[in-house]
Amino acid sequence: MSDASISVSEKQPREIGLLGSGVIGGGWAARFILNGIDVRVHGRSPGALERVQEQLAKARRAYRRLTQAPLPSEGSLTVVNSLADAVHGVDLVQESVPERLEVKQQLFAEVSRVVGPETLICSSSSGLVPSLLQAKMGRPESLLVAHPFNPVYLVPLVELCAGQRTAPEALARAGEIYRAIGMHPLVVRKEVDGFIANRLQTAAWREALWLVHDDLATVQEIDDAVRYSFGLRQAALGPFRTYFVGSGQKSFRSFLEKWGPGRKSSSKLDEIPEYSDALLDKLAEQSDAQDLLESVTISEFEQKLDDGIVAVLKGLRSLNYGAGETLSRWEEGLRDRATSRTSRSDAGTAPEIPKG
Repeated sequence: MSDASISVSEKQPREIGLLGSGVIGGGWAARFILNGIDVRVHGRSPGALERVQEQLAKARRAYRRLTQAPLPSEGSLTVVNSLADAVHGVDLVQESVPERLEVKQQLFAEVSRVVGPETLICSSSSGLVPSLLQAKMGRPESLLVAHPFNPVYLVPLVELCAGQRTAPEALARAGEIYRAIGMHPLVVRKEVDGFIANRLQTAAWREALWLVHDDLATVQEIDDAVRYSFGLRQAALGPFRTYFVGSGQKSFRSFLEKWGPGRKSSSKLDEIPEYSDALLDKLAEQSDAQDLLESVTISEFEQKLDDGIVAVLKGLRSLNYGAGETLSRWEEGLRDRATSRTSRSDAGTAPEIPKG
């Protein structure tokens, strides 16, 4: 067995408990299961199994297009009726319930009474800081935020944010786990509402709303402006390097001096338009008209999104750069694990169970 395969196996959890079975929870289930990890799901609303299976089917389709590396045998999927059944004895608890502070606080208080100190507890919260989430816990040191992006089974970024009482080893362990299942953990150094990526997304969203509100652009024109221009560029380099590389300047400082703080801007990023009936009607009518013109269903849009992300990841993989490097590293781990399994089979030994 290679050092890489030992490392990946030891870093992966054996079994996880998922709290919440919506789009995010189902996406987490798919990513973990397709990495060979057993999953227990507890969802308060009916239809949890069907929702997770739907996400799993989408993930299988996407992975067939994404990689030719040998995937491990799928982990098991079990839907349980109680919180205790979902989290007792697991290596990791991943919470993805609705974004309501009081609900999450109560949930984590209950979880901390059931799990042992060795169980890592991670919240998928997109904006609530972990110190608030820890407030009612008996063992807050095991909790941190691990904020993913939809579709979770494809998009590699996961933002990790520790609370005031989070143990440093919990943050380190979380990074190892998410890296082992093909993700790019980004540690948010200080607690801040919205963390990093959502703050950037929200700024662009506010500006898009104003452009529609002021009749300066339509929904379709704004989507086209992004996907045919800086959306392509920033997928490779991100905003800072993209602006610098395209500036013609020899240094980042000279770029900032020419195009930075002194540049006049007409943006309205400090405020957001009121969600009046008029604005909502305008947004809905423009979006619905474009959907009707293209004759594309929501399900087909979801497939286009998955296929587009797959195409970008594969393109960046050919450069071994950015998110493509993350994909290459995951595939290398998959191949090492497959080689290890084959070697044990040839030797007549029982397969090793990954340890959490």
